[in-house]
Amino acid sequence: MIRLNHHPKQQVPAALRQITVAPRPGRPSRGWLTAGPLRLPVALGRGGIRADKREGDGATPRGVFRPVRLWWRADRGFRPRTALPVRRITESLAWCEESCDRRYNRPFRRDARDAGDRLWRDDRLYDLVIELDHNTRPRVAGRGSAVFVHVTRENFGPTAGCVALDPAALRRLLALVGPKTRIRIG
Repeated sequence: MIRLNHHPKQQVPAALRQITVAPRPGRPSRGWLTAGPLRLPVALGRGGIRADKREGDGATPRGVFRPVRLWWRADRGFRPRTALPVRRITESLAWCEESCDRRYNRPFRRDARDAGDRLWRDDRLYDLVIELDHNTRPRVAGRGSAVFVHVTRENFGPTAGCVALDPAALRRLLALVGPKTRIRIG
């Protein structure tokens, strides 16, 4: 068992080593996530899965990624069970998607004049966000930013390039994910 830092009595099972995400035949913006015994439906990018990910192409990147941390809206639900580091989403938190900005593909505190993908949203898509290490080492301008695992729209509509799950399924998945888990997409 892995013990969590902030809740010493809360335990989660040992994290899975690998999770796979595969497209559904004939439906490039839909797929399946397999995590141990779980097989969960997911929404993928409107551009399907692509090896050559570019900023704004709507594609989910193909590759093997490490979950970095969980971002969570505390005002919308309890702290999920997970072995990942957890950070609260605040009203000013955003993700930089501007290729020419030194903060590209990183979180930052946004003020009214800043561009960026706000993590504090009116819809529930970012109530739970697993940050992936896509395009981080090294960060290459234009190769894609803000690639997450997050909550899906009601109808499993396509994402802008992320992997999205039903909220209950995402909470189940979080209990199985840790820093050593690898997520294979494609």
